[in-house]
Amino acid sequence: MSHGWSANDIPDQSGRTAVVTGANSGLGLHTARELARHGARVLLACRDETRGREAESRIRKAVTGADVAFVPLDLADLGSVREFAATRAPDRIDLLINNAGVMALPYGTTADGFERQFGVNHLGHFALTGLLLPRLLDTPGARVVTVSSGMHALSDIDMGDLNGERNYRRWIAYGRSKTANLLFVHELAGRLTKAGSRLVAAAAHPGYAATNLQSAAARLENRRAVERLFGLGNRIVAQPASAGALPTLYAATAPGVRPDSFTGPGLLGWRGAPAPSWRAGWTRDDVTSERLWMASEQLTGVTYPSLTP
Repeated sequence: MSHGWSANDIPDQSGRTAVVTGANSGLGLHTARELARHGARVLLACRDETRGREAESRIRKAVTGADVAFVPLDLADLGSVREFAATRAPDRIDLLINNAGVMALPYGTTADGFERQFGVNHLGHFALTGLLLPRLLDTPGARVVTVSSGMHALSDIDMGDLNGERNYRRWIAYGRSKTANLLFVHELAGRLTKAGSRLVAAAAHPGYAATNLQSAAARLENRRAVERLFGLGNRIVAQPASAGALPTLYAATAPGVRPDSFTGPGLLGWRGAPAPSWRAGWTRDDVTSERLWMASEQLTGVTYPSLTP
């Protein structure tokens, strides 16, 4: 992997269609913008229409001739996920970027009654990918990239308490949702490989990137001191969101990306150019990944199409 890989190294994406969840701000916005800059048609799959259309306008201003469009998708509502897949998703999908997420929120539930971090970060994307999988399988060179986090190291998944109903701790719940992302990619990649499919399922993380994700919970709870602390960290320590998006863009577009790979910033997983990233051993546990897969199908009601050789 090239030490200095940057957005300038993204191959031509003309003729390709990308779906980017959470593309209204932060990592998702920068990911969508760079894919559009390199010729892709990009759908901005966002919950908030006002912010989604603002992002669409920003990309059009930054990229002459950008082919981008806002499409409503609320990952906290499986009904919205199903509607998106049935009526709003394109027939051809070359790139599915599972980017949207929430971080360290106080306990709350999604429209379907799931703990919000597990429900949005994992179950929403699990359902979305499953519903779009036939289109991805039919598209030569397609990839699914799921954005996890180095914070997955905070905790393995708890199969006995997936919904976080016992002793909820927001950061542990966040870490578990990010572990769930990696277990999902591990299981999906394994199933695709066994079936002889050339669809690539990979994962990425941004390191410490300056986005509004860190301070969202503090803002929601009106914890001004915590919000200021995160803001200070974003200014002094974090890398820009544009740099944080590079591992995702690498996993989505660079030649030779391996299934079940995990790309992050090269400098201790903190910042820098994309490079292979450390991941906890529990994120490659075959038994746990299969158990989580089966539980996720049951919880979401989305059964993946059979993957046979």
